[in-house]
Amino acid sequence: MKIGIMQPYFFPYMGYWQLINAVDKYVIYDDVNYIIRGWINRNNILLNGKKHLITLPLEGASSSLLINEIKVTPIQKDKEKLLKTIELSYKKAPYFNDVFPIVKNTLFYENELVSEKLVYSIKSIKKYININTEILLSSQLNKDNSLSAEAKIIHICELLNGDKYYNAIGGQDLYDKANFEKRNLKLSFVKMNNISYKQFNNNFIPNLSIIDVLMFNSPSSIKDMLNDYEVI
Repeated sequence: MKIGIMQPYFFPYMGYWQLINAVDKYVIYDDVNYIIRGWINRNNILLNGKKHLITLPLEGASSSLLINEIKVTPIQKDKEKLLKTIELSYKKAPYFNDVFPIVKNTLFYENELVSEKLVYSIKSIKKYININTEILLSSQLNKDNSLSAEAKIIHICELLNGDKYYNAIGGQDLYDKANFEKRNLKLSFVKMNNISYKQFNNNFIPNLSIIDVLMFNSPSSIKDMLNDYEVI
């Protein structure tokens, strides 16, 4: 049983989805502290041929709060402005009509907790690109919350009867394989290969939000990209 555990991010890049696709159970780590200037409410899209940072505006965001305690701003104009930016960026993209409703429904999802919006977007995109992995929330697991960092990750894997833990390649410095082996767990990392596709007539800009991938590629093409990685 392969387990993946990551915080919920705002329309994360392809590597995040490759991790979800690579495991049997994927835990959205929604009850850990919010990271300021992280990717929980920000990402990059393509705007006028260049990388452009977009931000989902939050209310009272603080690193002392858990992700699932933070709300999106109730100001409708802020969401409408963000949605308009995405619309103007991609309205001529080949899959705009299919993908734009997912973006819009996420931004205006009835629950204003940022974690709930992000979970909604992850499940919506998972369905659209046909990923079959089971999605769980860490806040709903009956776990020992006194543990931290690596120990809690190992604990969650054991709760879910996992024998393999997959993490994104950027987490290599966070974990010690020996500690996992002591608990009969194999630690591996998913490394995305170089993926490119046509973005209008621009030079390709990599590692943008999954929004960009969805706007320019069919679900079947994206399915191929999901498997274009190495396990290290």
